[in-house]
Amino acid sequence: MLLIPAIDLKDSLCVRLKQGDMDQSTIFSDDPAAMARSWVDKGARRLHLVDLNGAFAGKPKNEAAIKRILAEVGSEIDVQLGGGIRDLDTIERYLDAGLRYVIIGTAAVKNPGFLQDACTAFGGHIIVGLDAKDGRVATDGWSKLTGHEVVDLGKKFQDYGVESIVYTDIGRDGMLSGINIEATVRLAQALTIPVIASGGLSSMADIEALCAVEDEGIDGVICGRSIYNGNLDFAAAQARADELNG
Repeated sequence: MLLIPAIDLKDSLCVRLKQGDMDQSTIFSDDPAAMARSWVDKGARRLHLVDLNGAFAGKPKNEAAIKRILAEVGSEIDVQLGGGIRDLDTIERYLDAGLRYVIIGTAAVKNPGFLQDACTAFGGHIIVGLDAKDGRVATDGWSKLTGHEVVDLGKKFQDYGVESIVYTDIGRDGMLSGINIEATVRLAQALTIPVIASGGLSSMADIEALCAVEDEGIDGVICGRSIYNGNLDFAAAQARADELNG
């Protein structure tokens, strides 16, 4: 089980939001590259970046900060990025800068042809982000709920050749209310590609619960507010996950 620290970028600052609300942000660092370095030094083997401004604008907005992070740690660990990625040129630019995985969310739902093209052009580098509430997929920085069911879209995108799916329960994100294990397992069981859990991680108990269902196809979890405010010791949690599942 891979624990993946999140670095959410708003106006070039490292922040955390509550349920995706840009007006409810907590600033944790004014130096995202230094924050990335600190997680790597604590044993992170992958980082999860989100361009929050980009997610709402539909185009990259924190590219300079992202490239500083890649320059700092991109040669040492895998880095994945989502938020505002809507065209192949943007994907190529980020991959050339050292990014390992691009996460396509809203554009995958609204423009599946783009996702197919991305998987064809950049096979092995494309992850889909499915953000959902009560089983329905949300888009546009979580501001719009669609009629799409998570499992149906997951199967469709798997057929396109995506590397994995990041599944976020947006009702729990930033709330420290615990991972939605049941919904995450339901998606993972329906797919053959890995699922990365996200939204609500709060304690070591969540890590242990995820490790217990890792064999269902859940191979990672995004760590956000819990590791920033001290609810969860990242290094200890990754060590416990390694102990449980190797």
